[in-house]
Amino acid sequence: MITNVPFDEQFEAAKTEDLRILVVGAGIAGVAVAQLLRRQGRHPVLIERSRDSETMTDDDHAGYMLALMPMVDPVFDDLGVREQYQENSVAIDRYAFHAHTGETLREDRLGSLLARYGQYRGIARGELLAVLSTETCPVAFGSSLVSLAALDPAADAGPRPARVEVSTGVHSEDHYLHGAEFDLVIIADGLNSHSRRLVPGGSAESSVDTAWGGWVAWAPADADTDQVDELWGEGFFLGAYPVKDRIGIFLGAPDSREPLGARRFVTEVRSQLTTVSPRIDAALTAVAEAEDPYFWALRDFRSRQWVTGNTVLLGDAAAGFLPTAGIGAGMSMESARMLAASLEATSPERLPEALTRFEAAQRPRAEQAQSTSRELARFMFYLPRAVAGLRDLIFKLVSVKTALAPIIDLLKHPARPDEVRSTDI
Repeated sequence: MITNVPFDEQFEAAKTEDLRILVVGAGIAGVAVAQLLRRQGRHPVLIERSRDSETMTDDDHAGYMLALMPMVDPVFDDLGVREQYQENSVAIDRYAFHAHTGETLREDRLGSLLARYGQYRGIARGELLAVLSTETCPVAFGSSLVSLAALDPAADAGPRPARVEVSTGVHSEDHYLHGAEFDLVIIADGLNSHSRRLVPGGSAESSVDTAWGGWVAWAPADADTDQVDELWGEGFFLGAYPVKDRIGIFLGAPDSREPLGARRFVTEVRSQLTTVSPRIDAALTAVAEAEDPYFWALRDFRSRQWVTGNTVLLGDAAAGFLPTAGIGAGMSMESARMLAASLEATSPERLPEALTRFEAAQRPRAEQAQSTSRELARFMFYLPRAVAGLRDLIFKLVSVKTALAPIIDLLKHPARPDEVRSTDI
């Protein structure tokens, strides 16, 4: 359970530990790594800029519906919450691709494709955070990192803590600035990280701006709880993704179409369709009737480096994904598990070695998955509208197995925590 525990109270429990850890950002990566570290007996301090747990788990914003590959299963097992995950998600077995005019072109069995590795499951972001925090999860809400004086990795001065300033009460007039020292600062506050700019080397190596975005909404659940539907039209995209008791809807459009508004854009989309299934109809209705639906800008981010002295970027702060391969949240969780494993029984003296092992093992995996997302985005977003029929033909001939081959390769060769654990354990 996520509980609001002030920064100074959390720090009191952490300050006498051999490895004092600050985690910035209580999203998927931040909560996962904090809970895994707590399972090891550590007391990381977890801060979050959001006002409270309700706003932190708000399902009306970007990333609210997630499809998780089986690479996440070991995280749930390590936390002892596999049963809760199963109860709060749905198994996805079928993938239906629709032509630009609406008719179904092909259907693939994702469940059969991934069965040897585990289940592909749909879950709402808020539900996922609740599952990860089944055991007590202290979070200092309304708190942000405002300064960071980290270890200079070029200086041969031995282990030295990072000096930080954390502002609390950021949503009220009662601000307070806390100064503290930590042996490790984990930056996990998302794709648009405010903290990353404080880290030398935290700038982007590359980023992709698709010049597309999309409105997100919820539709009522239907009988096809195991099926994902995607429809690529001429200048639009529509996706329907089941989670427990509802369906997450994403209606994509070029950024230039956002001022038109969701309701008018839905009317425009309907005029292009000659075949409208009940689910497609419900999806469009949900977007049109949503009150001020959120428009999610489709951008990604790749950091030049993850580790700098005694700071490390994690999750979207290190490699923020486009949603085109459905792998971003899963990779954040896998990275959190690998980082926690590298820190198991690590002392400040051994911290540089531990972080180096982590980045060497996990960064290539994350970038392989991110590159797949980028390749799919090029095909999905950058084809001229006039060749929508050609894209239909290609999708009809190319299976999901072929499109996701690099992701399946990651599942075939899973991350191995033993590779990053200290040999002293």
